[in-house]
Parts: sequence; structure tokens; C-alpha cells
Amino acid sequence: MIAVVDYEAGNVRSVLHALERIGAGEVRLSADPEILRSADKVILPGVGDASVALESLRRSGLAEVLLSLTRPVLGICVGMQVLCRHTEEGDVDGLGVFDAEVKRFIPDGIKVPHMGWNTVEGKGCALLEGLTDPVFAYYVHSFYAEISPDTAAVSVHGIPFSAILQHGNFSGTQFHPEKSGPAGAKILQNFLSL
Repeated sequence: MIAVVDYEAGNVRSVLHALERIGAGEVRLSADPEILRSADKVILPGVGDASVALESLRRSGLAEVLLSLTRPVLGICVGMQVLCRHTEEGDVDGLGVFDAEVKRFIPDGIKVPHMGWNTVEGKGCALLEGLTDPVFAYYVHSFYAEISPDTAAVSVHGIPFSAILQHGNFSGTQFHPEKSGPAGAKILQNFLSL
């Protein structure tokens, strides 16, 4: 069973539809700690303000539940950012799974938010297995995770930033695989195969 975390932070419906399209099997949208702990895979979606998402996770007790999980977990967009060490958005500490700082893009010759298709490069990244270069993914974000030891794939928008983070059983994509066409579907399938 795949659990999608329900914590009032965004792109839940599009993630559920994407999982249905790839034939993911039993998928449950839930905030129940027992369902999340018993799931084979957990997806933490997210859009909006990372500091608000973090407050919701902490208030509901889901932050502790997420940190206790030993099965594969995938954070998407803000869902990835909240798993980082700190975010400039609201100047708050994240959950600290990924040793990365989340920073705001500076609009110095680039459009902010970064919106649209961009390439993702990551040799040996498990989520990109079976995809040929260049991989294109869909982004909508004004904040990014810096390059860090946990960076598994990179995109460039003015500066290089982490497109995919991986640490232990946790993975995160700054882009939206559920909105990234066939490549995004393959990335979700790769996650479900971990």
C-alpha cells in the first residue's frame, strides 16, 4: 500500500491521479500515523509556503511520524523542502533529513518563480533509472535546495540547484513528477520500485 500524506499542503489530487495512471495499486490519502507506518511507500506532496507546511506537520504530530519511517519516502516540491535542514521561507528549521539549506532565488536576470520545463541531470540516481538524457521535468518554485552531499540530480536556473535529494530511505524532487509527463511517470514508477 502507498500512503500519500494528507497535511493540508497542496498537490494531493494530481499526485493521486498520477499514481492511478501508472497503476500503482492501493493508494491511501491519510494523516493516520498507523497507516503511514504500515505503508510500503510514503509520498509527501506539497505546494505553497514551506514554513506553513512545517507548522502543519509539527502541530499534527506527523513530523515525528515521518522521521520514524524506515520504508521509502518521497517528498515532492515543498514536501522535499520541509525535509531539508532549514528554509529561508519563514526562516524556520526543517525536519533535517537532508543536509541542505533551502534558499530564495534572486531575480538577477532570471524569472522568479522558476516555472516550466527544465532539464534534470543525475548520473547513477535511482529515480532516473531507465531514462535517457536529457530528462525534462516540470517546475513551479521560488525557493530551491542548495547543492549538498545529499544532491542526487541537478537542474540550473541561473545557478545549479538540487533537483533530487536522497538520503537513506528518503528521496525528494524539487520538480513535480506528477506533472512531468512520461518522464515523471517513470520517476514515480522508479520510486515505487525502491
